[in-house]
Amino acid sequence: MIKLIILDVDGCLSDGGLIYSADAIESKTFNVKDGLGISTWIKMGNDVAIITGRNSKIVEIRAEELGIKYLFQGIKDKDTKLKELAKELNLKSYEIAAIGDDINDYKMLKFVGRSFTPKDGVDEIKEIVNTVLSRNGGNGAAREMIDMLVRENDQKDEFLSVWL
Repeated sequence: MIKLIILDVDGCLSDGGLIYSADAIESKTFNVKDGLGISTWIKMGNDVAIITGRNSKIVEIRAEELGIKYLFQGIKDKDTKLKELAKELNLKSYEIAAIGDDINDYKMLKFVGRSFTPKDGVDEIKEIVNTVLSRNGGNGAAREMIDMLVRENDQKDEFLSVWL
């Protein structure tokens, strides 16, 4: 059973686009369906972590808004950070799922028990993951992953009961 989900941000929770204002203020777009899925997963007693290579105040705000307590930004070696977190939470690799879209996610995706990439993930990642999702990053890919995990964990009724 999956107990922890690892999320990449750019290309998974967002479409990977970076928008800068003339004042060099960055903005990103997040999908509300992804957010509802993530917050529900957490309310069910599961954990979520963001491990991302970039640093962004926007990601910090989004993580806090969704109740994600494990946020690691500016991480160049995602695999090592993931293994540290797994050890801290006393989880085996088969209890962890992850979504990533590019080669900096490769080792992390190879480590976990259940791996996903959005439809627009790079070919090198599509070749190694368990599931290539039908949705692009930033367009409900994380929610699609969570819905699959909820079904696989036989937790659909529990997922729905959070809101119904």
